[in-house]
Amino acid sequence: MLDHGGWRGLFVAALVVQLVVLYWPRPVDAAAVPGLDKVVHVAIFAAAAMAGRRAGVPVRWLAAGLALHAVVSEVIQGTLLEGRSADPFDAVADLVGVAIGLAVARRLAR
Repeated sequence: MLDHGGWRGLFVAALVVQLVVLYWPRPVDAAAVPGLDKVVHVAIFAAAAMAGRRAGVPVRWLAAGLALHAVVSEVIQGTLLEGRSADPFDAVADLVGVAIGLAVARRLAR
């Protein structure tokens, strides 16, 4: 099993992947597979939440930071990134991912 240092590394990696996915200038065409976009949103936020919690980030700070990023990322996509658009359902998927990631981390801690 990983120690806190290993989980910290995974947390940083999960955040980097999240930033790349959310702010890449052109999104991958998810229309080929209906719902894939939402699955990706859930996955990247769940991974960050789980790894962050296992790394020892306090749950309140982690949940609040990821929830804020879920909303802010959609605002940035809709206003500052050409070729991207805001989708409130992406933010909902992000929040579902946070909840799943925190639940999995709690389960692993037992």
